[in-house]
Amino acid sequence: MADVAALRGRFGARTPALVETVLLRRRAAAKLAELPETSRWLFTDEALQQASAAPVARHRAHRIAAAAPGAVVHDVTCSIGTELAAFLAAGLPADRILGSDLDPVRLAMARHNVAGVVVARADALAPVSRGTVVLADPGRRGGGRRQFDPADYQPALDRLLDVYDDRDMAVKVAPGIDFEKLGALGFAGEIEVTSWRASVREACLWSPGLTESGVRRRAVILDRDEQITDADPSDCDVRPAGRWLIDPDGAVVRAGLVRQYGARHGLWQLDPDIAYLSGDELPPGVRGFEVLETLAYSEKRLRQALAARDCGALEILVRGVRDVQADPDGLRRRLRLRGTQALSVVITRLGTGAAARAIAFICRPSR
Repeated sequence: MADVAALRGRFGARTPALVETVLLRRRAAAKLAELPETSRWLFTDEALQQASAAPVARHRAHRIAAAAPGAVVHDVTCSIGTELAAFLAAGLPADRILGSDLDPVRLAMARHNVAGVVVARADALAPVSRGTVVLADPGRRGGGRRQFDPADYQPALDRLLDVYDDRDMAVKVAPGIDFEKLGALGFAGEIEVTSWRASVREACLWSPGLTESGVRRRAVILDRDEQITDADPSDCDVRPAGRWLIDPDGAVVRAGLVRQYGARHGLWQLDPDIAYLSGDELPPGVRGFEVLETLAYSEKRLRQALAARDCGALEILVRGVRDVQADPDGLRRRLRLRGTQALSVVITRLGTGAAARAIAFICRPSR
């Protein structure tokens, strides 16, 4: 508060903008650290929230550059310039990059942030370039809320796809987007889901000209430089748990590529409809859970088994058991653990219909 008072005395009415800029630069430090000179950038709060993390943006830029060598790339919703900077970092010269946006404030920030790249004020739905590879990031917030229906994006996703149906195009979308709705919109390309630092960051739609033949879904795990597609082998068995349980990266699960991931790493499924995998060895760099005990799930049985193992701190992973999945923190409180050991429990459903049963695996995490 004393800093703000001192700033008001020196900068008067400009103080709010100055304070916001300093705070946003601090927040951007981790998210955009791999892009050059972001410590000097200008931001709005909403634009920073919407911007891709630098590793995700750079991955996309490298992929576009490799798929369309020599092409000019036009970011039709360039905002403050994050994707433009990623293209420069990927080695594209400034004269092969174009940005446009409707927001004059964000355009002014983009000119400052990515000097040397041409940016223009234009509506993404009224093309101002010809023959370019198009990148679009439609706004997914309105009234302070996230928009999950593609028809509510700004601009609407169906209109974007129609306007640029004759171009190679990549479109950022929410990772939770309904894949079935994309088919209804006539989208026939690839859906890529990307994770970074163990968190699903975004999905991206790639037109057929920018992807490999036969690939419709892809998971990208940036931390491990790993990619899985639906064209990969999917011969993944269903068997009882082995030594280790593995909760696949969220990008793999969201892209529906659990079987392909399991086949690649010599793992198997516990149930054909549940995403947990098992194996006798952990894939390199992957966190797993060593099975110590398996029991039919009930709170009473679980409490007794954990008490017998002197458990005091418990990590809970749940899939397919709705009451637990809705409130794992409530379960942790009800277990009233008082021991000294840190353990994990994986609670899941095995089987379907009348044969379905809830199982709890008491485990020791690998890290």
